[in-house]
Amino acid sequence: MSILTLDLGKQTGWAILTDGVIESGSKSFHGSRFSGGGMVFLNFRKWLNEMKEKFPSIETVYFEEVRRHLGTDAAHCYGGFLAVLSAWCEENHIPYQSVPVKTIKRFITGKGNASKSEVIEAIREKGFSPRDDNQADALALMFYVMERY
Repeated sequence: MSILTLDLGKQTGWAILTDGVIESGSKSFHGSRFSGGGMVFLNFRKWLNEMKEKFPSIETVYFEEVRRHLGTDAAHCYGGFLAVLSAWCEENHIPYQSVPVKTIKRFITGKGNASKSEVIEAIREKGFSPRDDNQADALALMFYVMERY
């Protein structure tokens, strides 16, 4: 059985726990100026299907629950990724649950308002080398899930 954690966005952080081993990364869904606005979401759905192929035992998905965005574009983008993820989970009969960003940050750093660099440093202290803050966030969520559930 596998658990998938996600930091949703055009640069999506992900972590997956399978048989006690954590794999993680950061996947870009940035479109080109020639692609339609919906292509990022179609590519995200395709990637989810590829993850399900590679890890057929995904039993649960956890994702960061963002309650506030700095811009309208970010809010719209997050909403689109959330819609695709929830529909995909429903289609595949995979339970999904959100965890507030502040909860994850407080768990991994001791501060609910920790900076990106503080989260990255906390993940490095656990022996991982995240390539960006998105991967670090997905790993932080994974550690939270592993301890809580």
